[in-house]
Amino acid sequence: MNDRASRAAVFWSFAAIYVVWGSTYLGIRVMVTTFPPLLAAGSRFIVAGGLMYGWARWRGVPPPPRALWRPAALLGALFFLFGNGGVSWAETRMPSGLTALLAATSPLFTAVFESARGGWRRPPLRVLAGIIAGLGGVALLVAPGEFIGGAHADLAGAAAITLAALSWAAGSVTSHARPLQTSPVMATGMKMLSGGVLLMLAGLLAGEAARVTPELFTPRVFLAWCYLVVFGSLIGFSAFTYLLRVTSPQKVSTSAFVNPLVAVALGWLLLNEPVTPRTLLAAAVIIGAVVLIRVRSPEPQEP
Repeated sequence: MNDRASRAAVFWSFAAIYVVWGSTYLGIRVMVTTFPPLLAAGSRFIVAGGLMYGWARWRGVPPPPRALWRPAALLGALFFLFGNGGVSWAETRMPSGLTALLAATSPLFTAVFESARGGWRRPPLRVLAGIIAGLGGVALLVAPGEFIGGAHADLAGAAAITLAALSWAAGSVTSHARPLQTSPVMATGMKMLSGGVLLMLAGLLAGEAARVTPELFTPRVFLAWCYLVVFGSLIGFSAFTYLLRVTSPQKVSTSAFVNPLVAVALGWLLLNEPVTPRTLLAAAVIIGAVVLIRVRSPEPQEP
């Protein structure tokens, strides 16, 4: 690949993780307005994971040993059962923009888990300030009553998203410390398949199957589901994997700044979700906290 093509690939990959992943909150919101959230998410990841697994096998990647499915199932539970499942359930009770803002706190918990891994190390003051500010932004969203305009977020939904953010952070730290020893495409497919199966089981245990009727399969819901499979899962995760290989994790992590803004804007524009002063202030606080944690000071230059 020449330099021009490489620059174009990097540009469009960043566009994918910025805009596409930010838009998935809108897609989930549309999908779960009628379809049960856990079954909807589970079917999405089973299809996307199966396609990625099949693509890896077609490209000559050998089938993974049975022992790898256990850590894949653990990561699938963290990323997809609790992570995406919590977001999908919460969006049955909350607007997509608020959901994205609360989910943006995941880097705060990642910083805590990274400090705790291998023995507790006190995070730098900048990171501690970011964690405290981010939690303050969450408190602003869920505080009861009217505050500078706008009602508070649904508490049960906020709790589900907080669990999802914690789970995604734990999965990120675990995945980095103990990556699956196979190709990136195969590893992603295994995690999606495992998480999708767990989501389907959770949906069945929750009694969601009894709520599935032919009337739920509206064109709008089906298009949202297809968008999430193709763009949110296949294209988004492929771009994410590619960028981790050709750029730095610090640059890739800037998606955490942009996704909530995209989600809030799309929710307001396409679903008429209210954007109140409370939402805007919380967005500024939470995103500022993530910036404090994720943007590192430049390394000192050698004389």
